[in-house]
Amino acid sequence: MGYEIEFYETENATNLDQFKAELLKNPEIQTEYEALSPEYDLMRQIIKARIDQNMTQKQLAEKVGTKQSSIARLESGNYNPSYHFLQKIAEALGKKLTFSLQ
Repeated sequence: MGYEIEFYETENATNLDQFKAELLKNPEIQTEYEALSPEYDLMRQIIKARIDQNMTQKQLAEKVGTKQSSIARLESGNYNPSYHFLQKIAEALGKKLTFSLQ
């Protein structure tokens, strides 16, 4: 790509917001980021709901009727779940699955 990135650090940790902003100046990265954003937002919501309920991946898997490795793949983005599977995840977390076209 040939894109130069400056690395920013704060006193205690890397400032990820500045790093992200620098990366997103590249139009190719911006386009890919926007394309993947809904997928990663859903994963973050699933992980947050599971953690908020003090539930392990294994416990969620048992409620859904699948293996822990399936939940791990879903949460890492290495799984292309069906609507039916996502519906089962939502129900196990006490949530409602909704989609919209914008």
